[in-house]
Amino acid sequence: MGAKQSNRFFDEMHVDGGVRPAYEQYGQWLHSTPNDTLTRKHDQADLMFRRLGITFTVYGQDEGTERLIPFDIIPRILDVEEWAYLEKGTIQRVKALNAFLHDVYHDQEILHAGVVPAELVLTNEAYQPQMLGLDLPRRTYAHIAGVDLVRVGEKDFYVLEDNVRTPSGVSYMLENRQIMMRLFPELFSHLAVAPVDRYPDQLLGSLQSVAPPGVDDPTVVLMTPGIYNSAYFEHAFLATEMGIELVEGQDLFVGDDGVYMRTTEGPQRVDVIYRRVDDAFIDPLAFEPGSMLGVPGMLAAVRNGWVTLANAIGTGVADDKAMYVYVPEMIRFYLGEEPLLNNVPTYSLREEEDRKYVLDNLSDLVVKEVHGSGGYGMLVGPASTKKEQAEFAKRIKAKPENYIAQPTLSLSTCPTFVNNGVAPRHVDLRPFVLSGRKTVVMPGGLTRVAMKAGSLVVNSSQGGETKDTWVLRS
Repeated sequence: MGAKQSNRFFDEMHVDGGVRPAYEQYGQWLHSTPNDTLTRKHDQADLMFRRLGITFTVYGQDEGTERLIPFDIIPRILDVEEWAYLEKGTIQRVKALNAFLHDVYHDQEILHAGVVPAELVLTNEAYQPQMLGLDLPRRTYAHIAGVDLVRVGEKDFYVLEDNVRTPSGVSYMLENRQIMMRLFPELFSHLAVAPVDRYPDQLLGSLQSVAPPGVDDPTVVLMTPGIYNSAYFEHAFLATEMGIELVEGQDLFVGDDGVYMRTTEGPQRVDVIYRRVDDAFIDPLAFEPGSMLGVPGMLAAVRNGWVTLANAIGTGVADDKAMYVYVPEMIRFYLGEEPLLNNVPTYSLREEEDRKYVLDNLSDLVVKEVHGSGGYGMLVGPASTKKEQAEFAKRIKAKPENYIAQPTLSLSTCPTFVNNGVAPRHVDLRPFVLSGRKTVVMPGGLTRVAMKAGSLVVNSSQGGETKDTWVLRS
């Protein structure tokens, strides 16, 4: 079986009528495997996901909120050189973002130098003045980052966006690998695929390394908004894998000298909180007063150095889509290096010239909300109607600062198992970068697939699938 080759898009498996080196061994197996075998394996994978209860929540759906995470049984494969390039580029980017966050909450040198417009930072809804002047352990704000990458050619990768608030999806990366190893053990015995199962240990070690000064044996917990959150499966999964407690706001309280967890044996001090609760809800005394998800006094505990929150309060200012435009300049400013990974060319609609161009060319561009996520609040020009374009133009004119626009990229395709066999589908990649004692990235990441033929929208909430990502070690 083989995927059809597209003339318009870079095919990650095929080149000039042959198979690219990264896929050579796998391609031999795929071409010799009957379609009914692949169908059976697909059904087995679906059953495994159902038994594990791997779901995500789609808000506003009439048919219900819980949906099984769709999974593709054909892996995406990167060779060792391709991965080495992506690894260096994502680490460089996250180091610069952490330096930027420390700077904007301290000396603000990048603002004084005029590299980033001050009003873009200081009036940003994700900027938290309560964090000004606060020295965090190892100057780390984005302890866990997900960098979304797309590929358009043999050596052409672009960063689509940075996720440094509460990036999700790593549990799917880990479960995808587990299921692939159960379904295709013979492939793993013949191919040197870099493992990803060390992620929970590395995450725990990274979190322990940013404990408040003087804490030798830190207690780490994972804080979830609760069972109704779209990523609750991931929260429970990661807590179990790390061997730490999964807590909600009601399980914690701030005492006279620290943050404590309620246990059957009495209060236990907590040193590091991997929180999956947004800034607005983390402390009802400092932010949203009606929040039932947070812990009263949490901000004061952070400011007193009693506890470390990962990711830090105020981190969202660095993954604002308007700030994305300036990340290459951040790399030059803080690291004195040229960016290894390019940004997608981006129009800032707060600029009159950019705005005029975008309004005249909506049918060719992708327009995104600055604070949007999950594929919501965006217009994919080539797939939109005249009516949708007109409605979006009204939104842009009303609040131009809320939007950016980018050209429609020719995302690469990977072979994907579909109803009638194997066909190319567009993909992106989210590697997960951990920062603490050092900055590291897992080999691979989460590949998301646009399952609808011709679609460029890969988000699970918009009908996308995920697939295992193999990095070949040699």
